[in-house]
Amino acid sequence: MTHIALQNVSVEFPIYHANARSFKKQLIRLGTGGKLLKSAGNTVTVKALDDLSFELHHGDRVGLIGHNGAGKSTLLRVLSRIYEPSSGQLAIEGKVSPLLDLMFGIEAESTGMENITTRGILLGFTLREIRERAQAIADFTGLGDYLSMPMRTYSSGMRLRLAFGVATSIAPEILILDEVVGAGDANFMDKAKARLNELIDQSSIVVLATHSNEMIAQVCNKVIWLDAGKLRFFGDVATGLAQYYAATHPDAVAAND
Repeated sequence: MTHIALQNVSVEFPIYHANARSFKKQLIRLGTGGKLLKSAGNTVTVKALDDLSFELHHGDRVGLIGHNGAGKSTLLRVLSRIYEPSSGQLAIEGKVSPLLDLMFGIEAESTGMENITTRGILLGFTLREIRERAQAIADFTGLGDYLSMPMRTYSSGMRLRLAFGVATSIAPEILILDEVVGAGDANFMDKAKARLNELIDQSSIVVLATHSNEMIAQVCNKVIWLDAGKLRFFGDVATGLAQYYAATHPDAVAAND
């Protein structure tokens, strides 16, 4: 049975030789926010996650909420085993399938079919599994003869179609999603949404970071609210979204009282 458990998990990023001018740029390159810890010499530490503890079980669909830099992307990368905790314990039972960077591994000089093979290997497929899935992926993208041409001849929408088609050909147990990316024209967007809904339905556990509260309300049964790397709320969707709105829109809440 799938299961995720975090106990007192923290993630810290040391930034060496930080100074006032370069510090913001280094934070942007890390793609994280969090709490700044006191410097030791020329080292500044960003505490992106701070003492998180929670458990997820089969059937959980969890939405991550919080402002930019709250730690959502860092948490997704911890759950995907891209980042290791600096402290605390992380236990995961089940195969994790992250959909974080759809374009990872895509090469401009390679053909569409060659990229299907390369991206499939990076996703953990065997060559036999890639051959078995290749036609279905090709049909899903709708790219036809373009699949025999180099990716540099593709439009940005065509590239995203191919990357999305390969990335979502998985059979997930634990699905990790960082926003839902638009993928071209309206017809393909409908196919993409249907594919994502299938993946969510097939998954035992889903963890989704999105700025769409509407999507969280539709898809999720729990929310995690992060604030500067700390866990502010973990529980049912309605309560979590209400508390988050009250904290981020105090004037609107006061006007309604």
